[in-house]
Amino acid sequence: MKAIIVGGGIMGLSTAWGLARDGHEVELFEQGPLPNPLASSMDEHRLIRHPYGDHVGYARLIDDAYATWDLLWQDLGQRLYAPTGTLALTGNGADWAERSAATLATIGKSMTELPVADLRHRFPQIEAKGVERAFWIDSGGVLFAQDIVTALAQHLARQPRVHLHPHTTVRAVDLEYGRIVTEAGAAHAADVVVVAAGAWVGRLLPDLGRRLIPSRQVVIYFDLPDEDRAAWARGPMIIEKTGDVGLYLVPPMEGRGFKVGDHEFSRSGDPTAKRAASEDDIRPLLNRCRSLLRGFDRWRTDRLKVCFYTVTEDERFVVEKQAACGWVMSPCSGHGFKFGALMGLELARTLASGRDSTAHARWAAGLEAIAPT
Repeated sequence: MKAIIVGGGIMGLSTAWGLARDGHEVELFEQGPLPNPLASSMDEHRLIRHPYGDHVGYARLIDDAYATWDLLWQDLGQRLYAPTGTLALTGNGADWAERSAATLATIGKSMTELPVADLRHRFPQIEAKGVERAFWIDSGGVLFAQDIVTALAQHLARQPRVHLHPHTTVRAVDLEYGRIVTEAGAAHAADVVVVAAGAWVGRLLPDLGRRLIPSRQVVIYFDLPDEDRAAWARGPMIIEKTGDVGLYLVPPMEGRGFKVGDHEFSRSGDPTAKRAASEDDIRPLLNRCRSLLRGFDRWRTDRLKVCFYTVTEDERFVVEKQAACGWVMSPCSGHGFKFGALMGLELARTLASGRDSTAHARWAAGLEAIAPT
């Protein structure tokens, strides 16, 4: 089988990896360099964790995601991951942490509720003002995202049946007949075309642009005093929901940066526009950091980074067959990277085996417990 993949982020690269492992031919097209610094995949890190609110399907898939990352580490010859454990906090009437604990209990995963009064003793980096309930689970950690994407692109470049086309913009796709045309006018054909174009998917498939909304997101990296950085390098990831702000915190594992972001979606912005940001963009997030994190007034902003998610209304993934020879692959909504290797490998298996496309779409949307057979 020959496949064309449009998009060189984690999803496109992982699908190419899955296909190449089984000896299929792949042509992958990316509008920028590989890896592309503007891609949703390109940041120092992404989180992987079991707590998932009410989304039991995605909570179940975390174990499969870990197993697939382990398979990728074997192929890459390096493990680009660090464990941290997961601390889930809620307050101000929000109940995401409680719902996550209840959901995980139904699938045999235990979260331990911690007395809020004990948080400062167990995690002295945290002030915990406004926190009403706290839950802990030992699993969870940091995926070194841009290192993964870089290593995966380099690995694929060494595979004889994979042909990478960086700096090659695709102008049009024909998913009925399995064809694409590049900006330069070159035509390419294959048995299947997978569009994994991230925030640019609506430009190639306008009908899907109403479902898959680009969302401009700003994250902040902090420069910490040495003693604070040392403490946080042993610290947990934090997922905190207090109503107005959906804060996530990534500790500075293995020399990477210390990052805080707001998971609330802007559902606006143009991925081709200049990516400038100011602290005014995230003022509520900074205010929450000030009350949650001890010593915050001594921290300094290292840099702001603008990235783009592609968001669906229900935050479920879209991996669907389109016409006779096409698939669209948009497992994002701000929580897709952790499943990148899994989504790519399983789509490759579906493409190669011809297993049921509707079942695959339901599985990717977190609506089925196991991958289609």
